[in-house]
Amino acid sequence: MASALIEATELSKRFMMRHEQLPSLKRAFTRLFRRHPAEYLWALDGVDFSVASGEAVGIVGGNGSGKSTLLRLIGGIFIPTAGYLTVRGRTGGLFELAAGFTPDLNGRDNINLSGALMGYSRSEVARRMDSIIEFSELGDFIDVPVKTYSSGMALRLGFATAVAFEPEVLLVDEVMAVGDAHFQQKAYAHLRRLQQQGSAVLLVSHEMPAVRRMCDRVIWLEKGKLLADGPTDEVIATYLSAMEVENGG
Repeated sequence: MASALIEATELSKRFMMRHEQLPSLKRAFTRLFRRHPAEYLWALDGVDFSVASGEAVGIVGGNGSGKSTLLRLIGGIFIPTAGYLTVRGRTGGLFELAAGFTPDLNGRDNINLSGALMGYSRSEVARRMDSIIEFSELGDFIDVPVKTYSSGMALRLGFATAVAFEPEVLLVDEVMAVGDAHFQQKAYAHLRRLQQQGSAVLLVSHEMPAVRRMCDRVIWLEKGKLLADGPTDEVIATYLSAMEVENGG
């Protein structure tokens, strides 16, 4: 049996939301004398699951269900409020287009910066530079400031950088749809190769065909709760039926 790369037990994440209606100067003054009410939002509430080496798992659910929060917890961007989370191995993430890129730097410099932020040495990044540029298909645009890139170009650079170091856990959050058909096909093929080599892939998407194509298993989150975890077709069918009922279909 494949070893678990991700294990979550009663995993919970709470955010504090303040509701302050006063103008900023007045708000700063009145804070000296009284507190404003705060509301707590449980983005994830008691979630249990594990992901083994070589698994591709889709994560579905409505807006605000906790999908992106879950990926950011796994990626180490957020810290759990309660529960336990174990992630074994290096993680690579593609969360938002051009997230982490410095707009005024060109693509090549952003690859160096991203690699350094992921903890890789300059020599390690240099060894992978040509393959990243080739995979991104940016050509001469690699030496152009990222702020001039289209969304598709930013996706290609972000994806190529994220997968170049072959992380044990790869997190992909709702970005693949912006790529053209050619790059989508190429990207999914590469994700499949990483999976076959033993990486765990977690894919958040509202595009059910993409989830069916990539994932053998799906986790359904709603309002921070895990409602289902099982075979892709079975969970997606249940999820879509629930959405139809909710929307009056």
